[in-house]
Amino acid sequence: MIRKPAAGDAAELEWFKSSYSDSSSGNDCIEVASAPATVHVRDSKNVPGPGLGFTPGAWADFVAYASEG
Repeated sequence: MIRKPAAGDAAELEWFKSSYSDSSSGNDCIEVASAPATVHVRDSKNVPGPGLGFTPGAWADFVAYASEG
C-alpha cells in the first residue's frame, strides 16, 4: 500500500537519513520514519513536501529485494 502521509503525520515522526544516500551534498538524502502501521519515506531536499507511505510488510519486501543486488 502506498499513501501520502497527512501533514500532521509527518511533523510528529522521527526521521532518519538513509545510510545508502551518501553523496557530496549533505542534503541529497532519502529519509525514513517508522510508525506502527506505516513506514514513511521522503526526499530531504523537499521538506515539507510529498512523501510515500508503505505497510511494514511492503517495506520489508522492498528492503530485502534492494539488498539482493
